[in-house]
Amino acid sequence: MKQLTLPSGRTIPVLGQGTWYMGEDPGARAGEVAALRLGLELGMTLVDTAEMYGEGGAEEVVGEAIAGRRDEVFLVSKVYPHNADRAGVRAACERSLRRLKTDRLDLYLLHWRGGVPLAETLDAFARLRDEGKILDFGVSNFDLDDMQEAAALPHGDSIAADQVLYNLARRGIEWDLLPWCRQQGIPVMAYSPLESNAADQAPLLGRPQLHTVAGRHGVTPAQVAVAWLLRQDGVVTIPKAVQPAHVRANRAALDLAPRLTEDDMATPDAGFPPPKRRRPLEMR
Repeated sequence: MKQLTLPSGRTIPVLGQGTWYMGEDPGARAGEVAALRLGLELGMTLVDTAEMYGEGGAEEVVGEAIAGRRDEVFLVSKVYPHNADRAGVRAACERSLRRLKTDRLDLYLLHWRGGVPLAETLDAFARLRDEGKILDFGVSNFDLDDMQEAAALPHGDSIAADQVLYNLARRGIEWDLLPWCRQQGIPVMAYSPLESNAADQAPLLGRPQLHTVAGRHGVTPAQVAVAWLLRQDGVVTIPKAVQPAHVRANRAALDLAPRLTEDDMATPDAGFPPPKRRRPLEMR
């Protein structure tokens, strides 16, 4: 599995597994656990979750899935903005660790910006890192101005990642945020690489440009969309899948990525043009 280097010198896999909407239906739990375990077996050892997902339910699913395999996993979770003060971050992290049945997180993110001063959140993250409860910390849903403000604060030079909405249909970060993160050596984690609901996914995967590239390689448009992201410098992507066939298809996108030609990479531009001006950061 290809890895990116974090500012700390540690590495993160470029392809992982998302867990948004997991842990909400007890009847789906066995299938969710099995999907994550299959992903681990296929080498997708990055698992991303959050205390928000299922109000801790997704973390419990992940904890069951990684039992006995914790040392193989690069584990990411996120803290609610309203829990992001010094005491709140510590309490939220400890709750997440209990649900995940682990003693540490590889990466802990502020889920989005709220009312707590960034300096206080970063200080709380740094204290948890010093205690070994988290190994790296970062942010999510931060636009360029947020990143620049955070980077100038104490401990801001330790921000390890920015997790944002990024896919072929939502390329706004290519104008300024993504180039800045690349310059700073901060990986961008792309969530919802295939969108997060059927209404948005249909126009993404239905564009003829994706079908053209998929036909050249005998793969699906979804695999092309994930592989396209995997070819972007400094980008990690975390598709979510529950069906075994989808898990395997996501893993196969990793093998497809190096086979995409320059023409393959440029073909989607006609249907998904890159930004020509700055756009506000999109969020889900």
